[in-house]
Amino acid sequence: MIAIATATENLSTKERILSVCVKLFLEQGYKKTTVSDIVQKANVSNSSFQHFFRAKDGVLTELVRFMFENQFNMARSVTDSSMSPVYVYAVETAIQITLTELNENLREIYLEAYTHEEALDFIQQATAKVLYHIFGPYQPDLTEHDFYILELGTSGLMRGYMAHPCDKELTLEQKLHSFLASSLRVYRMPEAEVQKILTYVISLDIRAIAQRVLKDLFRALAMHFDFHLDYQP
Repeated sequence: MIAIATATENLSTKERILSVCVKLFLEQGYKKTTVSDIVQKANVSNSSFQHFFRAKDGVLTELVRFMFENQFNMARSVTDSSMSPVYVYAVETAIQITLTELNENLREIYLEAYTHEEALDFIQQATAKVLYHIFGPYQPDLTEHDFYILELGTSGLMRGYMAHPCDKELTLEQKLHSFLASSLRVYRMPEAEVQKILTYVISLDIRAIAQRVLKDLFRALAMHFDFHLDYQP
């Protein structure tokens, strides 16, 4: 259950629009939220909305930037500082996939983020920079652009696994194992290391970690976009 009360009276127009969008996207879903809903709740004109965001997917890109910048920081807090950065990548992607199993409106937001051109381009460009620093030592002949090309494929894998809800035939553990095994091999991790990383991630209580990350993410969103949040998993 997600219950959000916004406090928008003293916010700038852009902040007011963003705070209302966070509330509506999380409470009723991205697709069901219309621009009319947003401008009415934010008490702004259509022209003001279009001045800042052009369309609803412009708001999505703004939220995606914030969420993805925070997710890697949260993954770093889970892993031991002595661990290889590859473990941070594995935990961060595992958290992303697990988050989509906790709340259907979040699943929709992530799927839309991996679909809309502007938001997806940000994800792929930003992720490629991280991948270059993490996996560059294993593929020293590749440039950051080469990792961007690889990310085009692994982001597609990510979206595919997110889109399929877990069930008896595809458990969360199976989903995480399959995604990580595929992506780590794309980045030419030695097989022995792949197995160690898979064993580590599967050993985690990833659902509990994702619940904690979700609360932290909502808290960060609330502070950034100035709304009050009462989240119950």
